[in-house]
Parts: sequence; C-alpha cells; structure tokens
Amino acid sequence: MLLNKEDIEGLENRYRGLFINALSGMKAAHLIGTCDGHEHSNLAIFTSVFHIGSHPPLLGMISRPHSVARHTLENILETKHYSINHVNESIYQQAHQTSARYDRSTSEFQAVGLSEQWIEDFPAPFVEQSRVQLGMELREHQHLAINNTDMIIGEIIHINIKDDIVSDDGYVAVGRAESVMVSSLDTYHSCDLLSRLSYAKPGAAAQLAEKADSSLKK
Repeated sequence: MLLNKEDIEGLENRYRGLFINALSGMKAAHLIGTCDGHEHSNLAIFTSVFHIGSHPPLLGMISRPHSVARHTLENILETKHYSINHVNESIYQQAHQTSARYDRSTSEFQAVGLSEQWIEDFPAPFVEQSRVQLGMELREHQHLAINNTDMIIGEIIHINIKDDIVSDDGYVAVGRAESVMVSSLDTYHSCDLLSRLSYAKPGAAAQLAEKADSSLKK
C-alpha cells in the first residue's frame, strides 16, 4: 500500500480513523478519573498519556476537540485534579465501554461496573481495580490550534502502586501489573517482556541486563 496526501484525505472516515490511529503503534491504556465541583464522578479511557519529565514528575495527555461535551476535560479545568489509572487485563472490557457517550448525570464507574476509590485530601476518584494509580494536579492547559485538541499537563502528586511490581532500581514491571496496550481504536494487547538492556554508551553495544524481574519483591 502506497498512499500520498490526496489518497489519505480521500479515505472513508471510519476507515481513516482506525487506520491512522494504528500507524503510531501500541499505546498504553489509561482510565482518567475526574469529578465536577459537586463530586459527580466521571471515568473515561485515554490512549494519549505521555511522559514529559521526571523532576518535577509530569505527564501530558490529549483531549479530543471540545466541539461536543468533553466531561473529562471540563472536570479537570474546573477542579484542577484527576487520576490516571492503568487498565489491566481484568478490566479492559469495562474500560473500553467508558468510551460510550454517557450523559453528564451518569457515572461511568457505575455504568460499567468499576469501583470508585477516594483518598483523603484528593478531590478526584481512582479506579479501585487498577494496580497502578496516579493522582494528578493540573499544571498547564494548551489549546492546539492545528486540530482543535487540548493538551493537559499534570504533575504526579500521589502514587499508589503494588510493591511487587517495583524493582530495587525503580523499574516498574507493567507486565506483572497486567497493564494492557491498545492498537488503533479498539484492539487490546498484553505487555509481554522481551528484555531489559544495559545503559547505552557510545562505542559499546547494548547488553542484556539482569533478568527484568529478578529484583522485584516476591
């Protein structure tokens, strides 16, 4: 298949959406937990979360054009807080269902059968069934004029992660957490480990590091 700009623009909308979304490869699946100022909860699956920096610990995410109601975006802008929860193999079907267009009065937690988890002094719900939970505070909001999407940048201010998936050197074994990946818009994959490699240096070929899970807590 060889396509130029005109060919791409001529693709049928549904086909183009699936096709172009697949070209970037695997994307991590996350559930974003929010609520409005009255603690009406909302939950939505996102595949656009990305690392920005470690000090301070920043993550970005992209929200689709605000031409229709975007409850997640609206809640984040109102309360300045949200949670990022890894989707795992036990809940990926419920997570996918949160992409349905529920009205604002409906909590996706209840609609899809996932449990809200609240912690003291944090004004957004977590997903109880998730094994990696991050509490976020809004740091920057940018409207991207190129396609009318919105970029949210948040700082990690709370981490709840199972001890047995974090190694002594800080490596997080997302495969042991059964975190899942998404290709295109609707296809889910498990995270199978290939290996860990040594720190890359000029003139030295990468070497296999110790077994990736050897330093994990049992």
